[in-house]
Amino acid sequence: MARPIEFDYDNVLENAMQQFWREGYETSSVQKLLDATGINRGTLYNSFGDKDIFFTLCVDRYNEKLKTAIDATLGNSKLSASDAIEAYMSNLTSLAPAKQRVMGCLLVNSVCESINLDKNMQKLIRKSLNTVQRALQSRTRELEKAKQLKRGMKADQAAESLMNLLQGLYVSARNGRSPKQLNETLKTGLNAIKK
Repeated sequence: MARPIEFDYDNVLENAMQQFWREGYETSSVQKLLDATGINRGTLYNSFGDKDIFFTLCVDRYNEKLKTAIDATLGNSKLSASDAIEAYMSNLTSLAPAKQRVMGCLLVNSVCESINLDKNMQKLIRKSLNTVQRALQSRTRELEKAKQLKRGMKADQAAESLMNLLQGLYVSARNGRSPKQLNETLKTGLNAIKK
């Protein structure tokens, strides 16, 4: 009787997530996923399902990382709304480790190649990005209430602008912009919505 192959589930998911994050869904062939995780084809299909399910599990794992970042910044009631927004966005872009920064964002990268994703995966990506936008929106509502937004700007508009800024920062980071350049763009974007 053959012994079942032992592996560290979290480690495999982390390595698969990194592969999808680095090269995208389409380019991450099953063989590349096997190489990245060190598991064999049978283990992949028996333990994780097909490539689509594996990707979904990796997006869930990525969302856990985003939740941690949101809780530490946007969800931190000790930070002012303005400081929380800046901390969240700079921690994920200009202050991120170089290896992570050049990969951009798994969700944004996936949106850019969403033509290759099925409807369920597109829905999952949109839902994940909406979670970030809602967290930003909760803080822009504070800015609106405190009359700290530019004249005529509403909390929803500010959150949408911040979401576009964040996605642009991720793409710029992936395109090789330096932390200094990213930080300057972030400051300009924040100044565009705040008094």
